[in-house]
Amino acid sequence: MIAFTFPGQGAQKSGMGAPWQDHPAWELVAQASEIAGRDVAALLLSADDEELRQTRNAQLATFTLSALMGRAVTEAGLRANVFAGHSLGEYTALTAAGALEFADAVRLVTERGEAMQVAAQENDGTMAAILGLDDAEVEAVAEAIDELWVANYNAPGQVVIAGGPDAIAAGSEAAKAAGAKRAMALSVGGAFHSPHMSPAQERLDQALSNTTLHNPTAAVWSNVDARGHTVGDELRELLGQQLTSPVRWSHSVADMVAAGVTTLVEIGPGGALTGMARRITSDTTNLKVNTPDDIANVIETIAAEGSST
Repeated sequence: MIAFTFPGQGAQKSGMGAPWQDHPAWELVAQASEIAGRDVAALLLSADDEELRQTRNAQLATFTLSALMGRAVTEAGLRANVFAGHSLGEYTALTAAGALEFADAVRLVTERGEAMQVAAQENDGTMAAILGLDDAEVEAVAEAIDELWVANYNAPGQVVIAGGPDAIAAGSEAAKAAGAKRAMALSVGGAFHSPHMSPAQERLDQALSNTTLHNPTAAVWSNVDARGHTVGDELRELLGQQLTSPVRWSHSVADMVAAGVTTLVEIGPGGALTGMARRITSDTTNLKVNTPDDIANVIETIAAEGSST
């Protein structure tokens, strides 16, 4: 079984769209620009890293590029049995699985990015990656400190906390005292996937209420409960919890593997999910698509290994 996985905010980098400029799927960039009222091509081709770090820019650019890569992979003949995406990437997964129309997804992602940026400006917050502690140990650290929460379960020994700057500082010290190898501050614009994002979730819920989510063509794993879902209404309800809930990525990957997934194909800029997959499980072939040339290589590898589509 093959899973397509899609990255979230943080995967973006300057010039990331250049390899795809001449690909037929690039037409989605013009569509996204018209729907969002933004110059998405400029974000993908000429924006510098500082501009792309802004939440409103990072999310729209990363989603659009990942979505066009997903279309290119599908049009090349590769099919997935299941889909998943990390945080923002869940919207790309839903689009690739047919649960969201591309235009609706662009509108939701645009609203999500704007809402999260405003919420972050209203609630001073940040995040840090705790390396070398298990899930329960990081949970214990967060529970002992006010205004500190677990935000991302990325991989065994890599858990992200979110909260106000003072809470993050205290949590980082407490984690190191508990045996963490490192507490690494993240360059992010807010305390994402925590109660700090409640205003953004409320704003996004209004947009979700006006959006149709179809039943996907195959199961989409939700960040909220780390389970696969095939009912559009269930997926909408879970998106209504996503911004204030932790991303259970390591749990999602483990559950997909338990369901029979043997090949994980990361589609989108960067390679963070592929690196996480290697830490989560030794039972999968881990592939990624960053450029058009990667598509043929992925198809060839899967064919050689006899992976079922």
